[in-house]
Amino acid sequence: MKTIQLTLDDDLLDRVNQMIAQQQTSLTLFIKESLIHYLHKLKIKEMEKQHREGYSEHPIEKGEFDV
Repeated sequence: MKTIQLTLDDDLLDRVNQMIAQQQTSLTLFIKESLIHYLHKLKIKEMEKQHREGYSEHPIEKGEFDV
């Protein structure tokens, strides 16, 4: 595990501090969970992009999903 240092704008830090007070969590946990959430969001966006590209290259054919 590594320790990092970062700089935040006062407004952003105030908003984060309000949220951690509401959620009764720590700044460290809030930042960890935020980073995990953001990385997951990026992964989903990449998968959606690949999905769109796949359907662009191989469009659904008529009757392909008919029962």
